[in-house]
Amino acid sequence: MPRKTKPSANPERRTYTDEFKRDAVAMLLDGHSATSIVERLGISETNLLYRWKKQQVESAGPVGEVLDSRVAELEAELRRVERERDVLKKALIIFGRNE
Repeated sequence: MPRKTKPSANPERRTYTDEFKRDAVAMLLDGHSATSIVERLGISETNLLYRWKKQQVESAGPVGEVLDSRVAELEAELRRVERERDVLKKALIIFGRNE
């Protein structure tokens, strides 16, 4: 039985400049969702955007990895604080009804 081989290169495959990749990753780091960036810039998939981010962090060396982990910590803390804020808002609404 003959083996199926993948084509070596997709003729419709789009290439992106390094500047384009940096700008797309910068948007991601600025807080835009990966989905919105992919749709806005016409990137084929979100995994590609995350791959670019990983490559940029790795190329920055240990400093990039430390900054990336710190950003992840701060994002987690922000989500926790937002949940606390939402609970407090609901509590104010509930206690405000009793007055």
